Amino acid sequence: MRIMGLDLGQKRIGVAVSDELGITAQALTTLNRGSFEHDCAALKELAQSYEVERIVVGLPLSMSGELGRSGEECMAYGNQLEGYLGVPVVFWDERLSTVAAEKSLLEGDMRRNRRRRVIDQVAACLILDGYLRSGKWAGVGFGGRGSER
Repeated sequence: MRIMGLDLGQKRIGVAVSDELGITAQALTTLNRGSFEHDCAALKELAQSYEVERIVVGLPLSMSGELGRSGEECMAYGNQLEGYLGVPVVFWDERLSTVAAEKSLLEGDMRRNRRRRVIDQVAACLILDGYLRSGKWAGVGFGGRGSER
């Protein structure tokens, strides 16, 4: 079973995917945002290509854990995506994932121009990795969905 991780941004969507056993997360690509239909078509192609059975969407929460406007928009997007793709979507706390991705890329001495191109997919990888490490997905049927924070 493969799981796809998404870091939804205003301009880009970072995409990561797990291995077939659901043990490791790998950064996959960054998609430039367009219309919802455009985004869904690109995500559907990736989901089918990698035989994805679940999608984890990073949920932006405030530092206090509250769901703000961007979090509500993210949940609405994820719920629409689930309907469009027919693949269960769960939400995962993404607090500081982009900060951690930036730090990791800086430690790797990556140039600024290259960092901008990969930061979203690295953030998606960190979101997916956190979800995989939690073990919340293991042995769970796909009948239910929800915010797994």
